[in-house]
Amino acid sequence: MAFRIEIVPFLLAVIVLGALLAGALRLGKVSWRKAFVFSGIVTVILVGYLLVFFRDPVRIASPDPADIVAGAEGKIMSVVEVDEPEFLKTKAVRISIFLSLVDVHVNRAPIAGKVEHAEYYPGARFFTFDEKSSELNQHSSIVIRGEKTTCLVKQIVGPVARRVVYWLKPDQMLQKGDRIGMMKFGSRLDMYFPREDVEVLVKKGDKVRAGETVVARLKK
Repeated sequence: MAFRIEIVPFLLAVIVLGALLAGALRLGKVSWRKAFVFSGIVTVILVGYLLVFFRDPVRIASPDPADIVAGAEGKIMSVVEVDEPEFLKTKAVRISIFLSLVDVHVNRAPIAGKVEHAEYYPGARFFTFDEKSSELNQHSSIVIRGEKTTCLVKQIVGPVARRVVYWLKPDQMLQKGDRIGMMKFGSRLDMYFPREDVEVLVKKGDKVRAGETVVARLKK
C-alpha cells in the first residue's frame, strides 16, 4: 500500500503533539510511565488514522473508451440535471460523491483528455451534504476536454476541511484514472457532463471507487 508524500508534515505534527501531551501530563504530576503510555496511545491512534486517510492504492480504469469512471471514492449523494453556463455552457448531468473520513481521498480523472482549466475559487463553507454547497462553497474547478465529451470536476471544501489540491497544469494530457488531486479533509466531489453525451449508470446511495467504478457511459 502506497501513501501520499503529503502525509509527512501531518505525521511530524502528531509526533510533536504526542511529546507536548506527555510533557503536559508530567507538569500535572502524572508519572513518567503513565504519561508515556497515554501520549503513546494517542499518537499511535492519530498516526493510524493518517495512514488510512493518506493511502493511495493502485486503481485500474476500464479500458473501454466509452466508460467514465468515478473521480472520487465514497457514496453517490445525488444525480441531477442542471444548467452549467460557465464551462460546459449547456444542460448537464451532475454526479455528486460524498467522501467519508475513511475513504481514499486521492481524486482521479473521470475521462482521458486535455486539461483546459484548473483554478481554485474562494467561497463559503456550508456542509457538503447541503445542495447549495455545490455552487457556493470554496472549491477547485477542473475542466478536462476529451475526444467525445468534456468533464467538469469540482473539489468542494466543507466546514471542517483543510483544503483541496490539484496537481495539474494547463494543456496537460491525462489518461482516464490518472491522479489529479486530493481532498485534504474535503468531503465532496462533483462531476458534470453534457446531458446529451452520457448515460448515467449509478444512483443515489451507490458506493464507488475512484478511478475504477464506471459511473456513466458515452452515448453512441
